Amino acid sequence: MEVFKMKDFVFDMPTRVLFGAGQLGALHEQKLPGKKALIVTSNGQSVKKYGYLARTEKELELAGVEHALFDEIRSNPTRENVMDGAKAVKENGCDFVVALGGGSVMDCTKCIALMAANPGDIWDYSLSSQGGKQTPPFDAIPIVAITTSAGTGSEVDMAAVISNNATKEKTGIFFPSMFPTLSIVDSDLMMSVPPKFTAYQGMDAFFHASESVINKNEHVVAEMFALKAIELVAKYLPIAYKDGANKEARYYMAIANTLAGYYMNCTSAHTMEHVMGSYHENLVHGAGLIMIAHAYYDFFAERQAAEEPMIKMARAMGVKDPSSGKDFIRALDALLESIDCADLKMSEAGITREEMKLYPQRVHEVLGGDITADPLPLSDEDYLEIYEKSFR
Repeated sequence: MEVFKMKDFVFDMPTRVLFGAGQLGALHEQKLPGKKALIVTSNGQSVKKYGYLARTEKELELAGVEHALFDEIRSNPTRENVMDGAKAVKENGCDFVVALGGGSVMDCTKCIALMAANPGDIWDYSLSSQGGKQTPPFDAIPIVAITTSAGTGSEVDMAAVISNNATKEKTGIFFPSMFPTLSIVDSDLMMSVPPKFTAYQGMDAFFHASESVINKNEHVVAEMFALKAIELVAKYLPIAYKDGANKEARYYMAIANTLAGYYMNCTSAHTMEHVMGSYHENLVHGAGLIMIAHAYYDFFAERQAAEEPMIKMARAMGVKDPSSGKDFIRALDALLESIDCADLKMSEAGITREEMKLYPQRVHEVLGGDITADPLPLSDEDYLEIYEKSFR
């Protein structure tokens, strides 16, 4: 008989969240954390083209806050992005930052906020194998996050994922002062996301939740957030994918994204994807996760290592009377099919079978999820088997 073990956990949510369609228009009514903001956006055109940047600038002006712009964030942000942004904070005399964009922009902005207040280089504070592993002496300057995508949940956590191309590391950096002070989750800002990225981002949120449910350190509060997120993604992502103008689907995908972000207990799947992204800077994170998903979850289903969690997830996805982990695998496959993601090819991202032999060792060197929290411990041979089964 299994001995009952109580699980202790901390629930600390320091971020005020304004949630709902049109909430960007309430930004000027909030108590903002400074007098001059550096607005951080991507090097793409969408926030300008769709008027999100102009609206954010107007909100800041209505609040009596000056602003400057840094629009250089890449889709996989780099340490150079971070350091350039921190320099822009100082040169423009800004005392807080506003992230306007998706996960990459929010992640990079958090690190910019950290480095605006601290000496050295962002990699001095990375816990990756070639990182400096230092603790920053000062807190990050305040962060306001305005998310334009439903995927990463980065608006409600302290984590950031940054790439160092010189060391081929894509890794997590996280300190408590990197929690945003204020976040806006306005589903109207997500209506313009193209179908392909709607799918990739939505599945990123799904996997934050599904990894949390199979995580052996899962507890009741984390599971509550995760199962609701899984239910909403399974129901609304196919709708948002097929009809990006569907306000209801966008609204519920925005909720799923944030719910999955509240308790993100990721397992080795996220680490495995970070390894792929370390070698291929243009690989979209959600796409990488999708590529390995079937083989990864089926590894545990085949071994009946996560039967109860997988049955719960299958039920959340609308499966009637699920009885095994395989029911979850079938539901996952059907979901990926419905958003045209069942046939994503690693080879089209530039990954080769030869290169994959290097990946298992790298799983121990980059940070993603907790590789000790899988339902079964995975060996390097197991990692390689999952990669190889995923390859096409």
